[in-house]
Amino acid sequence: MKIVVTIPAFNEEKTIGEVITEIKGVMDKTRFKYNLLIIDDGSRDRTKEIAEKAGAIVFSHPINYGLAETFRTEMKKALELNPDIIVHTDADGQYLASDIPKLIKPIIEKKADIVLGSRFKGKIEKMPLIKRLGNKAFSRVISKITGTKISDAQTGFRAFTKEIASMGIQSDHTYTQEQIIKAIRNKFRLIEIPVYFAKRKDKSRLMKNPFDYAIKAWVNILRVYRDYEPLRFFGYFGGIFILLGILVGMWILITLLKTGLVGGIPRVILSALFIMTGVQIILFGFLADMNRK
Repeated sequence: MKIVVTIPAFNEEKTIGEVITEIKGVMDKTRFKYNLLIIDDGSRDRTKEIAEKAGAIVFSHPINYGLAETFRTEMKKALELNPDIIVHTDADGQYLASDIPKLIKPIIEKKADIVLGSRFKGKIEKMPLIKRLGNKAFSRVISKITGTKISDAQTGFRAFTKEIASMGIQSDHTYTQEQIIKAIRNKFRLIEIPVYFAKRKDKSRLMKNPFDYAIKAWVNILRVYRDYEPLRFFGYFGGIFILLGILVGMWILITLLKTGLVGGIPRVILSALFIMTGVQIILFGFLADMNRK
């Protein structure tokens, strides 16, 4: 049994060495062969140098491509090492290396194909309220889309088989959720286990401020619905336009009954335009849903 532990890193010189050392300490006590793979996403500090010195395999992007592209590189490079199981974790030390054996155990026992380390089922040392609410909102959306109750769809701590890793990730924004959705829709078995989530030792590079996080979170939630539930997504917006058209039409009808006049041709055109736009949006949703399937 061979394990590849993958870690995306961007300017993580303060924590990457300690994270690698802790993972090696845990994995050395197991019976498994393993590799540590760091994907350096264009770091401008000593992340690559420190990771290599600590004993990890490092592949570096020439510039910072972002989390989604880094995840795609992770999967490609990890599969080249021919693993049985891939463990994805973060470089900031918030997930504990000691939880890795718990992540891989259900896969080894043939009880799961992908295992999520749930922070909300475990213990969270510290998480800003806005991020906590955003994570829970994401999890509710993914649970609804997949029909599977998931407490932590945003977790960056997960283990999965090479078959899961072979599934292509298209999204540039919601790769963590896309992997879950595709795994469930392809009939792979998913379970969650509780993990410890420690306080970050330095400032997060993913969350500039609560307002910035909230905007990005809701934009990404809309993207998830657009990509995986297009009929529902476009149906909502189409329904709003149709409702507006009906309301304007009712206003015209009431004016006609009271005064004998429709109140002007532009109102009639506006009502018809709203309804036609709504119908077109819903039809687009049907087409997108057909293409998705």
